[in-house]
Amino acid sequence: MCGIAGIFAYGVDAPVIDRGELSRIRARMINRGPDGIGLWMAADYKTGLAHCRLSIIDISDDGAQPMVSIDGKVVISFNGEIYNYQDLRKDLEKRGYRFRSHSDTEVLLHLYADKGIQMLNDLRGMFAFALWDSRIKRLYLARDPYGIKPLYYADDGRTIRVASQVLGLLAGGRVSKQLEPAAVVGFYLLGSVPEPWSIYKGTVAVPPGSYICADERGISGPHTFCDINAILAEASNTPLTITESETSDLITDALKESVRMHLIADVPVGLFLSSGIDSSVLAGLAFDGAESLEALTLGFDEYTGRPDDEIPLATEVAAHYGLKHQVARIRQSEFLALLPRILADMDQPSIDGINTWLVSRSAAASGWKVALSGVGGDELFGGYSSFRQIPAWVRKLRLYNQLPLLGNLFYVVTSLLRGRIRGLSPKFPGLMKYGGDYPGAYLLKRGLFLPEELPSIIGDDLTRQGLSRLSIETTINRPLEGYEWGTDFFKVSAMESSLYMRNQLLRDTDWAGMAHSLEIRTPFVDVDLLRKIAPAIASID
Repeated sequence: MCGIAGIFAYGVDAPVIDRGELSRIRARMINRGPDGIGLWMAADYKTGLAHCRLSIIDISDDGAQPMVSIDGKVVISFNGEIYNYQDLRKDLEKRGYRFRSHSDTEVLLHLYADKGIQMLNDLRGMFAFALWDSRIKRLYLARDPYGIKPLYYADDGRTIRVASQVLGLLAGGRVSKQLEPAAVVGFYLLGSVPEPWSIYKGTVAVPPGSYICADERGISGPHTFCDINAILAEASNTPLTITESETSDLITDALKESVRMHLIADVPVGLFLSSGIDSSVLAGLAFDGAESLEALTLGFDEYTGRPDDEIPLATEVAAHYGLKHQVARIRQSEFLALLPRILADMDQPSIDGINTWLVSRSAAASGWKVALSGVGGDELFGGYSSFRQIPAWVRKLRLYNQLPLLGNLFYVVTSLLRGRIRGLSPKFPGLMKYGGDYPGAYLLKRGLFLPEELPSIIGDDLTRQGLSRLSIETTINRPLEGYEWGTDFFKVSAMESSLYMRNQLLRDTDWAGMAHSLEIRTPFVDVDLLRKIAPAIASID
């Protein structure tokens, strides 16, 4: 895993770029890649790319970045892993391409030479990159289908600035530090900043499964090359007609294959092991495909001997598979002492990610560079209660959605009664107002607060501006728009994958792991896996 940065002065009157600014952006992200740094500048000083490297595949200097093509015309700064790079390389070699390294980055350069930006359709992995093609004077910014790897940019109308982290762009000193109202409101509603917003005005995320172009005419895009919601919608309408045994075999084989791909590395790969189902299943799948595997479990001293202590069950799972098992414990006093550092590492506001930061710290202290995580299993197989509750609420409360005045009246009356009825949920007044459609029901389930509560928390003006710019129900409904859905299950899967998983779990996994120069891989979050098993999941009653 790495940190990438870039600046492209595309405007006619734009000044040449500042090498110092590019260096500052990269320096702020050095924990993402402490194994090497690089910086490339075009001859006219209008374009620059920078990189900080965490060496995972081809750990020699041959894999250093930014990487320039043999003819010097194309330059790339790449973050992530391309798991099918070996197959892609073999195919390119058959067609006459010659390689100087064993890195997946060089595969991208040759693949671009062969197919142009359409190469994105061939990639399996987690990735974000900035690619400069001097022949057409165009900068491409691209991001993997799930949005596992982050990529942000700020465009002032003359210059576009790019980085793996918002804090990196901020460190360059040329982007706005003004808070974005939509991001603030989004955080208080959902516990994280919903994409494409960032916490600062003018800095936004490249959408997952998309690429953006920047040339002398300005910015174009985003252009979508893969949409996981389209895959889910199609699967919900075209379930496989196979037996239960065949379904089980298909899913098992696809999971094993995904784990095998995610184990590819030139350094050892470890496993985060909690007491949950996802990581326990992952332990079995990884053990079957790895020659040796070390597992790590984080525990809290205050939980010792209590039901919420994850260590005993995790120890049993590790023993069952014969895994080398490492246990790390932390005390409350130690956690409180670390909290300022955790918050400083947090790229955008989040109510989660702290456990990942702590377990990543222990993994890095043990010399790990790569870890597998069970993130994504619940979104794929319906492990959350939201898969049952949201459709049930919508069915029971749909009538009230068609009578908004009744929903508003219920909200006002029950809000007045809240203080008199002990134990009444703060969300209960919003049940009839929001529960009758999927966006509203999702907000009830996942939301920290309802929109009506925000003025008393962040003030009237910020609430009004933020809600106007964000349009929360439109944001939540976006994964469902434009598709015909055959089952409620896949509707919820689309929302959970595009909202909670992408904006919180995956983003927190990235910054929390990268704070300790640790690459965290998520075998359950893989678009090829999704394509294979979603129709099989749809066949299960």
